[in-house]
Amino acid sequence: MPAFRHYMIQDAHYLVAFAQALALAAAKSDGPDDVVQFTVAATAAIAVERGLHTDFFRRFGVSADEVRATPPTPAAHHYICFLLASGFREPLAVHLAAMLPCFWMYREIGLDIHSRAAADNPYRAWIDTYAGQEFSEAVDAMIAVTDRVAAEAGARERSAMHASFTRAAQLEWMFWDSAYCEAGWPV
Repeated sequence: MPAFRHYMIQDAHYLVAFAQALALAAAKSDGPDDVVQFTVAATAAIAVERGLHTDFFRRFGVSADEVRATPPTPAAHHYICFLLASGFREPLAVHLAAMLPCFWMYREIGLDIHSRAAADNPYRAWIDTYAGQEFSEAVDAMIAVTDRVAAEAGARERSAMHASFTRAAQLEWMFWDSAYCEAGWPV
């Protein structure tokens, strides 16, 4: 449980930034449906997952003060900075590609764990959230809008999308590995 506790604290930091990245996507979008999609996703990142965190924090004895006092790890910090920088600096298509791995990988991980997890698994709420239909629909919507924007992009922008997606997937892995190793700042 210590690694999951560590992960949840880092995830609380990350999700604020992820919601901000989604809000930046909404601000960059021209279509009203896209603005609504990203705004709803930003709200869900805070509201739905805050409830999930609150339950686990209560179980682990983690206070809000402890979360605030615990800085993001190097991996979390880098991932947060990457997402926000992409939101401020990159075209919408590249920014969407930067956010897509988080959506997609969490669903795949949630589904994989769900297929093997016992009914009384202590992490059941987390598993059910990411293996759930509602989250899956949000992932499908994110894939669809990213594909649509990619189809409208030129070759150079699509290449930047691929690079952004790859870097985000690498950072997602580093975030998980950092939590598993309970990593912090070395100095």
